[in-house]
Amino acid sequence: MTLNTFKRHVRESVKSLGRNGWMTFASASAVTVTLLLVGVFFVVMFNINYFAKKVEDDVEIRVHIDLTADSKEKDALRQRIEAIPNVKEVRYSSKDEELKRLIESMGEEGSSFRLFEQDNPLSDVYVVKAAHPQDTVGIAKRIETFPSVHKVNYGQGTVEKLFNALEVMRNVGLVLILGLLFTAMFLISNTIKITIFARRREIEIMRLVGATNGFIRWPFFLEGLWLGVLGSIVPIVVLALVYYNVYRLYEQQFSLQLFELLPFSPFIWQLSVLLLAIGAVIGVWGSVMSVRKFLKV
Repeated sequence: MTLNTFKRHVRESVKSLGRNGWMTFASASAVTVTLLLVGVFFVVMFNINYFAKKVEDDVEIRVHIDLTADSKEKDALRQRIEAIPNVKEVRYSSKDEELKRLIESMGEEGSSFRLFEQDNPLSDVYVVKAAHPQDTVGIAKRIETFPSVHKVNYGQGTVEKLFNALEVMRNVGLVLILGLLFTAMFLISNTIKITIFARRREIEIMRLVGATNGFIRWPFFLEGLWLGVLGSIVPIVVLALVYYNVYRLYEQQFSLQLFELLPFSPFIWQLSVLLLAIGAVIGVWGSVMSVRKFLKV
């Protein structure tokens, strides 16, 4: 296909959008509604995934060292822990640091523990982080078998349930988004089919004067592209405005809460590119499938 032919297809596709105004509006509206729903799901799921990752990254193993262990035995224990596959970091925390941490975590009631500052009964601790949060349980159980280990804490029972719950949330979200995308493709494809059916005489005339299948398809291919792009503009603008205001309000009112929202930038720009791409792909796919299968071009 020559450059002049491509330019002609572009001009014809743009003109066709204007000539078939109501059909263009119906198709673009279908893209808008479905992409708005898809965008809302993306915002929710990306933020849930962001929260899940932060929670997983905060999971750590606290290895309490036996009170009778000397410095050589402590060093040997550290080397054993560091040699375990998928151990990302091993940090030493003295018993004095552990007592200070306990006092701070208890708030006003923590002052009563200051009595132990002179005779600290706590153990020194190795704080271990796994390279992959899902490996935490396996690493902790292995450390429990090492000598000079008094106790290993990693949130036994709770961590396993947390990881399972987060995995279920991710899988359910993925299924919902995929289902919504396929629904969007089905709705938009049917809307474009109606548009093309209304123009069947135009296609028949083009075939009678000798136009090839490719020559007929290209304008519809480009129209689908424009419809997808046009239909994605409103969802992008609406989601950007709503998320910006929700993010600002959340930061002002709930900035110290456990759950954090994804920062407005670059998240909203990444989401905009994603929705634009999805709109373009769905529009093109709907046009191509409608022309090829429905009209048997």
